Amino acid sequence: MVRLYGGQALQLRPSQHVQLSEFAFDGVVVTGGHDIDPVLYAEEPEVEPKYDSARDQLEQAVIDQALNRGVPLLGICRGAQLLNVCRGGSLHQDLKSKRQKTSNRRTLLPLKTLLLETDGLLKQLLGSGPCRINSLHNQAIDRIGDGLRVAAHDLDGIVQAIEDPLQPYLLGVQWHPEFLIFIPRQRRLFKQLIKVSVEQRLQAAQ
Repeated sequence: MVRLYGGQALQLRPSQHVQLSEFAFDGVVVTGGHDIDPVLYAEEPEVEPKYDSARDQLEQAVIDQALNRGVPLLGICRGAQLLNVCRGGSLHQDLKSKRQKTSNRRTLLPLKTLLLETDGLLKQLLGSGPCRINSLHNQAIDRIGDGLRVAAHDLDGIVQAIEDPLQPYLLGVQWHPEFLIFIPRQRRLFKQLIKVSVEQRLQAAQ
């Protein structure tokens, strides 16, 4: 999706952490993966650990750098959760007990309902009214991080998206839009990320 809208995709791995300062980037996508170590939000583990400390450290550094530079950032699933943690928020470590109206079954298919809450960036991109999303996560955002607001939730009231209203593009979504690119409104998340990244690069060059 990054390449489709004119961007150049550069994948960073934990082994490249020490080289992070050598990479110049105009936008960031933090993708899905293992659970985030709860020590990062000062809590004890409540579920069987499936952590990746090296990745936590790399992505925290990338997010911090993006936040300090005002670089557009899209966090997907784990990426949204880590963005929230980097802003001082916390997570629900196991969603099974939170599910009342929705299934806990993980699926790539858009079988769950997203309810938009604000008139911010996400609503501008997805349009008004509920839309369908997929779900591959067992954890989710609990306490909202500093400067962030809830942009959408599901039928159980579980946070599905966060955004910073003071930034042109700082967005975290709990679902996986990269698996829903056949839906035009989902592609807009990536299109807008590239658009804002290009605009900010051009402004900086002037």
